[in-house]
Amino acid sequence: MIIQMKKTATKKEFERIVEFLTSKGLRIVDASSENVTVFGILGDTSSIEPADLYAFDGVGEVTRVSTPFKKASRSFKKKDTIIKVNEHVSIGGDQFVVMAGPCSVESEEQLRTIAKGVKKSGAHLLRGGAYKPRTSPYAFQGLEIEGLKILRKIGDETGLAIVTEIPSADLLPVFEEYVDIIQVGARNMQNFHLLKALGKSKKPILLKRGLSSTIEEWLMSAEYIMAGGNENVILCERGIRTFEKYTRNTLDISAVLAVKELSHLPVIIDPSHAAGRWNMIEKLSLASLAVGAHGLIVEVHHDPEHALSDGAQSLKLNKFHHMMEELDKVAAVLEKTIR
Repeated sequence: MIIQMKKTATKKEFERIVEFLTSKGLRIVDASSENVTVFGILGDTSSIEPADLYAFDGVGEVTRVSTPFKKASRSFKKKDTIIKVNEHVSIGGDQFVVMAGPCSVESEEQLRTIAKGVKKSGAHLLRGGAYKPRTSPYAFQGLEIEGLKILRKIGDETGLAIVTEIPSADLLPVFEEYVDIIQVGARNMQNFHLLKALGKSKKPILLKRGLSSTIEEWLMSAEYIMAGGNENVILCERGIRTFEKYTRNTLDISAVLAVKELSHLPVIIDPSHAAGRWNMIEKLSLASLAVGAHGLIVEVHHDPEHALSDGAQSLKLNKFHHMMEELDKVAAVLEKTIR
């Protein structure tokens, strides 16, 4: 971090901020010239927000020259993190992992039909919403605890690991009982109370990018979880909100490349929420594999016309099967494995 004092700053003002910073265990490196007072700060500045330093009289400009996220940073850990879900599935290596299932768990029969179909086509994990935070309070809100029990039952029957979204920290004990990967939805990406609670969990966390969040804000949310002790974080790009209305969101596929430069954490893509249109999902999925994502989370439904949520962005089972065949072809060229 570099601080430049105002030209009108007094010696007393300079000494006051230096005293504050050294009390934090930081080292000051003076780089002042005859015309300007500038100094660098060495040490762990993660607990200091640059904007807060403007509270000190005489401070003119504050610039952070290192990333505010430490544990999530590539500079902290050069080697890619690989998260082992079970003996067959690891996320972050050469295996391209596909998570598939309905937006919402509607019934045991519905989930069993979809789970068997996606498993047959090569999916590695079963996704499905038990608790459904929705924009409208009148929309289907999910089967809640009953949905979690159905997910666990069908997951055990098919051998598929389970991933589903947690809406609040108070539900963490029950999620740890029934779920293999706990998902944080886009709207909860900056629910810091929830992130701190998940930092104490031993379960892998799938952290979706917020609707209007920068990549740095996304990684800072990962940092909250990791700072609490849970370093098993999977990042998920699911489209961001832009001025474009043709698709549900705008898939920021370049975020995969940015994250892989900035962080060692695995990153996957959600093409369903990005496009909001089932006919775009296959091509976006192929692009995700080609650009270097570690996997996908895709919505699949056997009867999307009658789905209780997000039917328009759900692949039918035959379309999902075709997509997996196309992914196999691209994976073979890229020397990656899917099935």
